[in-house]
Amino acid sequence: MASLSALFLLLLVFSFGNVAFGTVFTLQNHCSYTLWPGTLSGNGAAVLGDGGFPLVPGASVQLTAPHGWSGRFWARTGCVFDGSGNGKCQTGDCGGALKCTGGGAPPVTLAEFTVGLNSGDKDFYDISLVDGYNVGIGVRASGGTGDCQYAGCVADLNGICPAELQVIDSGSVVACKSACAAFNLPEFCCTEDHSTPQTCPPTQYSEMFKNACPAAYSYAYDDASSTCTCSGSDYLISFCPSG
Repeated sequence: MASLSALFLLLLVFSFGNVAFGTVFTLQNHCSYTLWPGTLSGNGAAVLGDGGFPLVPGASVQLTAPHGWSGRFWARTGCVFDGSGNGKCQTGDCGGALKCTGGGAPPVTLAEFTVGLNSGDKDFYDISLVDGYNVGIGVRASGGTGDCQYAGCVADLNGICPAELQVIDSGSVVACKSACAAFNLPEFCCTEDHSTPQTCPPTQYSEMFKNACPAAYSYAYDDASSTCTCSGSDYLISFCPSG
């Protein structure tokens, strides 16, 4: 009788998948160069992947987040670290450390998540260009229920970035700033007299981001068309999803 009970419990565990174990994030590098993904937990939850790690072209890694986890993932490029994990990155740097304890320095493309606290609760996720762009990212839900939309920025925004937003290193555009970061004006940052959706409409720069990447946040008040939901899902996060 005891063995039958144990078997039943085991079957329940496998049947409910991430309901029992949490949400599995699979990070894949489709870029032609090594990345150093950074992770940041936003609510005191467990740090995933020790905060950061190298990911060579074609490689993938799985990270499991507990229920209720909130945080973000991003790609760092052009990094050089010593044996102690100290160094710097060309884009997305998080204070000169391999294992991030803070966010990535803009401009950087962000994959943001809030995982449901209980079984059946909705997860919320998006790809954000509010802090600019450095690498294309796509998020695809797997095994969940609900809308479970694809979120992402597949286009190479560095290739179409206006000169006034470009970050150039060794003669190449390596990232594209947000208009807020480039000009620090209320109408671009949605601050002061422009701190509401009514007083901070899209600008020519956010519209450029939105036209290129319609499934991504383009500026602070772009949530209506950019926030995705899904319940009980795992997520595939692809860097350079266009290959």
